Amino acid sequence: MANIAFFGLGNMGASMAKNLVKANFVVTVYDLVGSQVQLLAEAGATPSSSIPEAVASADVVISMLPAGKHVDSLYFGANGVLDNIADNALFIDCSTIESKTAINIGEKLRSCGHRFIDAPVSGGVAGAAAGNLTFIVGGNKTDFDDAQVYLQAMGKNIFLAGNIGAGQVAKICNNMLLAVLMAGTSEALQMGIDNGLDPKVMSDIMLQSSGRNWTLELYNPCPDVMPNVPSSNQYQGGFLVDLMNKDLALAMSTAAENQSVVPLGKLAQSMFQMHGNAGNGKLDFSSIFKAYKHN
Repeated sequence: MANIAFFGLGNMGASMAKNLVKANFVVTVYDLVGSQVQLLAEAGATPSSSIPEAVASADVVISMLPAGKHVDSLYFGANGVLDNIADNALFIDCSTIESKTAINIGEKLRSCGHRFIDAPVSGGVAGAAAGNLTFIVGGNKTDFDDAQVYLQAMGKNIFLAGNIGAGQVAKICNNMLLAVLMAGTSEALQMGIDNGLDPKVMSDIMLQSSGRNWTLELYNPCPDVMPNVPSSNQYQGGFLVDLMNKDLALAMSTAAENQSVVPLGKLAQSMFQMHGNAGNGKLDFSSIFKAYKHN
């Protein structure tokens, strides 16, 4: 059985690593936050105190980090993964990063005799905990097939979008649409409330009408309409506004490279930027609903 080195034990990564442990993989974990390493050790993972220690016996590396610069530093920095891992390792990066960065990382790893796929995820913290994430993969078919057994331990839906970097493009296209849907749904619900409608009744009507969408089905942004979603918990947990702003910035950068026409994406970015700048960056992105309420 493969030995996995897992890097990045935040809200998403910690649950993903736990699910690999539950699937009986040998998982060694490392994170800059020692308390997170300890939590995973209690869940059955092998703790490590350094990158070299984490990859000493690894033939699979999985990373879940905030940005491309962190992935690049982890893999290629002084005394990083590449300096300390055996040949022909499989690298699976689940971070959401620039497509061109993923392509560059893949090229460098291949030139050193390793394999690489970019595999950003959709499904949020709840999906990570439940093990039903969606993985959107870029890479060649052979490496994708080799990675399936690990991805299936953490997720439910696994797609090969194309070559290296394609996973990142597909992910940010999805999240740009999600931002547009969340802002639009919030706008429609608040207009109904402003005109005396009950938001639960309005939500039920739209769910059975042409305005039906994922946010209404599973992630209603109006408080107390749907249980067990961030809006009914003061917008705590879930997918942070700061992270949505990061993904929208990636989407706009990608759009600019190929002159894609994205007026709704740009408007959604402006909305979420203002919302974040107003002190809401650490709330769930469905808190954009608050931007439409009368003061």
